[in-house]
Amino acid sequence: MDEFLDAAVAEAAAGLQEGGIPVGSVLVHEGKIIGRGHNLRVQRGSAILHGEMDALENAGRLPATVYSQSVLYTTLSPCAMCSGAILLYGIRHVVVGENVTFRGEETLLRERGVRVDVVQDPRCIEMMRQFIAANPTLWNEDIGV
Repeated sequence: MDEFLDAAVAEAAAGLQEGGIPVGSVLVHEGKIIGRGHNLRVQRGSAILHGEMDALENAGRLPATVYSQSVLYTTLSPCAMCSGAILLYGIRHVVVGENVTFRGEETLLRERGVRVDVVQDPRCIEMMRQFIAANPTLWNEDIGV
C-alpha cells in the first residue's frame, strides 16, 4: 500500500465522519507530506474547499519549484476547479485513488503535461459509492450538476 494514498484516504474518512463529502488529498514534496486536507464544503459552508483545494491551502504559500517537484494524491479524479489549481501551480504529477464514480479533468491534465496515475483503490471506490447512494443531492451539488 502507498502511505501517501493511505493518508489521502484517512482525510476522506475524516471528512465523511464530519458529515461532509469523502474526498481527501495530500501534497507530497521530497517524500514528505507538506499539505493535507479533505472536502469541507458542507462543514464550512464553502463554495471551493474540495479536498485538493484544502490540501493546497494547508500547504501554505510555496515557491513554484516546490509545486513543480511535488505529487498531489487525491482519492477522487480532480474536477475542473481542482485541475485548474493543479495547472496554475505547475504540479506535474497526480495520483488518483479512483475515477469509477467520477471522472474529472484527467484528459486536460494529461494534455497539459501532467502525469496522472489512476490506481482504482477499492477503498476509495466503495467510500464514494456508498456516499453517492446515500446523498445524491449533496453529491450533485458538489460536482456542479
